[in-house]
Amino acid sequence: WPVAHSLSPALHGRWLAQYGIDGLYAPMPVEPDAVATALKGLAALGFAGVNVTVPHKQAVIDTLDQCDDVATRLGAVNTILVHKDGSLSGRNTDAYGFQTSLTSRAQALITKQVQQNQPVSIIGAGGAARAVLDAILTLGYKDMRLSNRTPDKAAALAEHFQQFYPQAQFTLIDWADRQDLLTDCGLLVNTSSLGMHGMPTLDLDLSPMPDGAIVADIVYVPLITPLLKAAQDRGLVAVDGLDMLLYQAQAAFTAWHGVTPEVDPGLRRFMLDLIRDGV
Repeated sequence: WPVAHSLSPALHGRWLAQYGIDGLYAPMPVEPDAVATALKGLAALGFAGVNVTVPHKQAVIDTLDQCDDVATRLGAVNTILVHKDGSLSGRNTDAYGFQTSLTSRAQALITKQVQQNQPVSIIGAGGAARAVLDAILTLGYKDMRLSNRTPDKAAALAEHFQQFYPQAQFTLIDWADRQDLLTDCGLLVNTSSLGMHGMPTLDLDLSPMPDGAIVADIVYVPLITPLLKAAQDRGLVAVDGLDMLLYQAQAAFTAWHGVTPEVDPGLRRFMLDLIRDGV
């Protein structure tokens, strides 16, 4: 709410046609106070499932019959399966989306960083940061540095994940001192809106980062943010936000239809054309 801006209908529509599945993915605007009522009607209407977006990712949980472990850890659901008996189960594919966007680009480098216990720095502490942090911790990273413009949110994020990943170490860095995030940092992830189209730039000097470091940004409008441009200029591995969008959708599509759609350069070009048309 709202949902008209979503790129998901075009993305899933392309896959449905590509794999010959007789189905329709349609945007459904649901007001916050009508979420439970909408969910209870899905089975009667013949839905295989739905995606859930802001601001409903937490609100839907109380109406679901079950949630998977990732959704439980994150306290958020973005994918719902409607079963034949009418029951509803919730999943969160955002963490999978981010993790796969990383591993598809730099698996060998990630394995090396985990073995060397290189620090990871995360900027932001909202819902996206939860998915990113869970993905990174699942990969085996342990040394986490967090910085957010509202420090209490970063502290709450660290406290929440400490219970699920007791081996992890969390360091909170004041926003004014965010440059300190980068010393010896193997992986830097921006989960904030800074750098997004129409938003201020994330001002960081990447020179302290070691060679071979990875810089990821979940923003995909623009595809190459100033942060990623700076990473490319330094010869670092730059991971844009589009693949996270595509891979989280891939996991949802697989859950609903039993078919794993391919994420390939042609799909990226298709999505980039949609993004450019919408900006």
